[in-house]
Amino acid sequence: MKLKFAFALTASIILPSSVMAEKLSLTELSGFLNDMKTISSDFTQISEDGSVQTGRLLIKRPGKMRFEYNPPEKAVVLASNNAVAIFDGRSNMPPETYPLRRTPLSIILARTVNLSAANMVVGHEYDGTATIITAQDPKSPEHGYIQLKFTADPVELRQWVITDGAGSRTTVILGASRRNIELSNSIFSIERQTGLDN
Repeated sequence: MKLKFAFALTASIILPSSVMAEKLSLTELSGFLNDMKTISSDFTQISEDGSVQTGRLLIKRPGKMRFEYNPPEKAVVLASNNAVAIFDGRSNMPPETYPLRRTPLSIILARTVNLSAANMVVGHEYDGTATIITAQDPKSPEHGYIQLKFTADPVELRQWVITDGAGSRTTVILGASRRNIELSNSIFSIERQTGLDN
């Protein structure tokens, strides 16, 4: 069975109280994302078909991500060296791989996030409790888009929804998280994970 997945990340900072009850600007949100260096977070994923998976997320910016899915999935998704690899622990087949640029995740894992770039953000609103932005790679909008929901006091990224090029939606809800912790580059290595699976 082909594993469906999405990406999530989370972190928190304290902003002045004057902006807590207002829509956060793209400049503020870009700075927030750029401040995230390493992250560890629990997550719950809801796929297009309604199935639910849980697991642990590790992020090391720029460019590195590890999703560890809890049983019965027995799956790991890695982003490293501009590639994404999906390891299905229930299969003897090699991991499914493709370029990182083919997912909206590339926006968040970029060395420098600039949400004010032309044609990147196609939606920016405030629903009374959260700032919601919808972003795409302006060079490759056909690869889909990502919707990020930020709450305040302190600022956190609470939810991540990816819509792929075919219109399939995957929602990730973020749990308890830690940031700016020590994470070895080796845990993001696609080559090392391939060796572990052999």
